Amino acid sequence: MKQYISKLRDFNELVMFEHSIFSLPFIFIAMVVAADGWFGFMLLILGVFAALSARNFAMGLNRFADREIDALNPRTQSRPNVDGRLDAASIMIFTLVNAFVFVAVAYMINPLAFALSFPILFILGSYSYFKRFSSLAHVVLGLSLGLAPIAGVVAVSGEITSWSVLLSMGVVFWVAGFDLLYSLQDMEFDKERGLHSIPSKYGAEATLLLSALFHVLTIIFWALFVWVAELNTFAYSAVLFSAVLLSYEHYLVRKDFTKIDRAFFTVNGYLGIVFFILIILDKVLL
Repeated sequence: MKQYISKLRDFNELVMFEHSIFSLPFIFIAMVVAADGWFGFMLLILGVFAALSARNFAMGLNRFADREIDALNPRTQSRPNVDGRLDAASIMIFTLVNAFVFVAVAYMINPLAFALSFPILFILGSYSYFKRFSSLAHVVLGLSLGLAPIAGVVAVSGEITSWSVLLSMGVVFWVAGFDLLYSLQDMEFDKERGLHSIPSKYGAEATLLLSALFHVLTIIFWALFVWVAELNTFAYSAVLFSAVLLSYEHYLVRKDFTKIDRAFFTVNGYLGIVFFILIILDKVLL
């Protein structure tokens, strides 16, 4: 029994399950707005399974593809895909099982969700290989998580609305922006290994400026989302709160690059949760 528990912990560390906090709030924000409130327990369960299996697929494939790169990077040498705790075959089986679960759950939701499940998996999987030939990998990661709100509205209404696209665009630039900051940690390593990233190609200052621009676009798109979706005071407060947190994130990173982990995990984690809570309050109280 201890052996199985240990393996579960290894897989949990492999995909960093706790980072699901970045994508889960926004799929449910879209579902709440699309349903004009509560969308039902069945969609809640299916939404959780869809979001987690999609993310597990993407992270599993990324760890599989990056085995040799992670083994050379001091920051990632203790990961389960490198230190021998999980072999390549186990990681690939895990990845394929999650892909199957995602498609199966999409089939259970509605025909449009099922049809979109295949291109979504392709986009999620492409991120793992982009940094080998393009610095746009940061944007591809943003797009991968930015699909969450569109998936949420498709699950509820079976269509893609204009406000869900605006919400998704905000997520795209939010994630790409904080991934730029996170990638500053590997700037020198990427240079040495010929990997493509904005920091390795253009340097730290340009990366900080581009990240700030992306986060300005994030706030603009989220404000447009609130306006087009005809939401109210709490929703606008969510956008304002996000602007404050993102400003604080940039303050932390500019002050000290050793604060990148705190900025990446803590600040962005709070952002998604508080945004979600305020959208719920907007629908319940106003």
